[in-house]
Amino acid sequence: MPTASVSPSTDRTAAGAALPPASGPAPDDDGAPRFTPWIPIRSLSPRHRDRIAAHLLALPEHDRYLRFGYAAGDAQIQRYVDGLDFDQDEVFGVFNRRLVLIALAHLAYPRPHQAAGPKAAEFGGSVLPQVRGRGYGARLFEHAMLHARNRGLDTMFIHALSENTTMLHIARRAGAVVQRDGSESEAFLKLPHDTLASRMEQWVGEGAAALDYSLKQQSALVDGLIDAIGEVRQGLACRAAKD
Repeated sequence: MPTASVSPSTDRTAAGAALPPASGPAPDDDGAPRFTPWIPIRSLSPRHRDRIAAHLLALPEHDRYLRFGYAAGDAQIQRYVDGLDFDQDEVFGVFNRRLVLIALAHLAYPRPHQAAGPKAAEFGGSVLPQVRGRGYGARLFEHAMLHARNRGLDTMFIHALSENTTMLHIARRAGAVVQRDGSESEAFLKLPHDTLASRMEQWVGEGAAALDYSLKQQSALVDGLIDAIGEVRQGLACRAAKD
C-alpha cells in the first residue's frame, strides 16, 4: 500500500465503497452490448475539501463501514479529508447540476521513499445512495485506471472488505484478479503502458469535465438569482396586500 498521509482506506482495511453496479460496455439480457452515456468526472483540489467532507459525511453508517473498513465517525472522516495530499494523489468526483458531489474517488500513488517493487496505485471510492445504479462507480474506476496508466504505473489495486461485493465486482469486470483472505480481499489490476491516445483521452476528458463544472456553476448562479427575485416579489406582494 502506498505510504500516504491518508490512503483511500484510512485504516488500511478497506479501499472500497458501496458502489453501484459496473457500467460501460456490458451485455444486455439479449446479449447485445450496452453503453452508458458520458459522465463528467472533475479533478478536485484543496478548495473542494468542504464538498468532499459533505459527501463522505452524507454516507450512511454501513456505507462508511464499507468505505473505510470500520464505521467511521464524523471526526474520523474530517481527519481523513484534512489529510488528503492533493499534490501527491489524485481525487476526483462527479457533481450533479446543483454542484452536490454525488460520487468520489481517491487514487493514492506510491511515495518516493517506497521500497522497490511494482509501481501500484490504490483506489477507493464512494457513491451517494440516492444515485446508485447509474454507473458512477465503474466510471470512477475506469477514470482511475486511465490516470494511473498515464502516470507510468503498472498496477492498480483495491483493498476492500470481502462483503463489499459490488466494489469487487467492478474490479473483476475491469480484469482485476481478486484474492480473498477471510473478511478482507484485495484486487490487483495490471495496467497497459500509456500511449498518445490514452493521454489525449485524459486531456479531452479533463477539459470537458471542467467545462461541464463551469456550466453548472453558472446555472446554479442563475437559479439562485431567480429564487431571490421570486422571494422579493413575494415579499412585495405580501406588503401590498397588507397596505
